[in-house]
Amino acid sequence: MSNDDTRQLLVNGVADAVGFVGGALLGFWLGQLLGLDIFAPGYGTGSLVGIALVGLGGGLGLHGARRWQNSRRSQPYKD
Repeated sequence: MSNDDTRQLLVNGVADAVGFVGGALLGFWLGQLLGLDIFAPGYGTGSLVGIALVGLGGGLGLHGARRWQNSRRSQPYKD
């Protein structure tokens, strides 16, 4: 495995992590704005919907990060 392959894998991993965490945080804060507390005791409807928003946000953030990576890969290099 060359250094370029290793670097590309690292860049992909960091982009995926940033996209996932960023999306999850956006989902969390959207839930907070809607009054859904994922840390409320028990598993009431509000908690479950808030947890679903965090998961949905994380998934959408990861998807967005991968689309961004693919769009950068398809562009010609500028030297």
